[in-house]
Amino acid sequence: MTQDIRRALAEGPLTRFQLAAIGVCIALNMLDGFDILAMSFSASGVKADWHLLDGQLGQLLSAGLVGMAAGSLLLGPCADRWGRRNVVLVSIALAGLGMLGSAAARGFEELRILRVVTGLGIGGTIASAAVIVSEYAPDRWRRTALGAYATGYSIGATVGGALATWAIPRYGWRSAFVIGGTMSLLLLPVAWRKLPESLDFLLTRRPASALERVNALLATMQRPMVTALPEPAGGNGTLPFRAQLAMLMTPATLLVWAMFFCTMAGFYFIVSWTPRLLHAAGLSASQGLTGGVLLNLGGIIGCGGYAIAAARADAHRLLLAALVGSALLIAAFSLTMTRLDAALGTALLLGIISNAAMAGLYAVGPPLYPTAVRATGMGWAIGIGRIGAILSPFASGTLSDQGWLPAQLYVLFSVPFAVAALAMLVIGSARSR
Repeated sequence: MTQDIRRALAEGPLTRFQLAAIGVCIALNMLDGFDILAMSFSASGVKADWHLLDGQLGQLLSAGLVGMAAGSLLLGPCADRWGRRNVVLVSIALAGLGMLGSAAARGFEELRILRVVTGLGIGGTIASAAVIVSEYAPDRWRRTALGAYATGYSIGATVGGALATWAIPRYGWRSAFVIGGTMSLLLLPVAWRKLPESLDFLLTRRPASALERVNALLATMQRPMVTALPEPAGGNGTLPFRAQLAMLMTPATLLVWAMFFCTMAGFYFIVSWTPRLLHAAGLSASQGLTGGVLLNLGGIIGCGGYAIAAARADAHRLLLAALVGSALLIAAFSLTMTRLDAALGTALLLGIISNAAMAGLYAVGPPLYPTAVRATGMGWAIGIGRIGAILSPFASGTLSDQGWLPAQLYVLFSVPFAVAALAMLVIGSARSR
């Protein structure tokens, strides 16, 4: 019976209820896109107000990513126990309050803690919202829905960046956090009304009134109701940890880890530091913010374009091309960043290609693992990638304090994309044999 419910949902039409649920999740990812990058947009103002070193700025840029990783690890399991909808609602509130608290921060240490709190909320949201999108999208629409969800991050960063570019020169760097926090808390009642609980959670965990809640969801989606929930099937085929470890610890896994680590390290250097480094290279603070906005505008094109192209071409070759293109463009950026027109044009192209590379990781990664360990393998790969994402903004700030010029940093961070491309080339060669 459980499989019948899931099959009916997977094979049925996309109802207005399902579309609304997916839309709320996309909106949540849009807010996350702005919230996690608010520190990047505010970096120059924070540095000037508090006379911070670039190494301290790097810590602030990494703090949100640390919280994001912790939120995914800590709140993800909570969602499996207490419900994905409940955890998403708590996470939205946590992110919104963290953003508003950041706007009122009185010093470096206080802001660093509040950035971790904001990241916790964002990580908790991301851990569950994508699952809800996947579950409520019928098979024929699932790839499109997940592509739209992923693109929401770039849309949010672009729209939020445009708002920040307008607000910060007028009202100061704190206004970026006020905008993000207010938008997050305004979305909370919308999510309360429109975001459904996961059907898989209701069918497997069986919280109080599970049958009534399942039937209410089925009725809303115009599906036949059920008279009873089946007992969960015993023995889900989960492998012992030692067997999973034996299947995962292979040379191919190490290559995947290298690809995720290097791609995320390079990507988060770009999105975290570009507004600040453009300003340091001689452009105005407003022009630096514009460069950051164009990076994220390129992200909309890159994520959407990759999803469309991957349906028609080999996803592995597309990812390889995106990684090579990112390495070349980030090196080229070091030559153009002092000339406004060239810098902004290169930023747009770099946003397109680097975001396509990020989208490619999530498209190419899962099939590289055996089915029995696919979720664990991807979880580990993403976790390794997050380490790269956390380390790169911090390392960039430290090197800047030691006298590295912005152009030298961009040349340096073209290397991770080149290493990731080499790993993808070896993976592709082994796959074709």
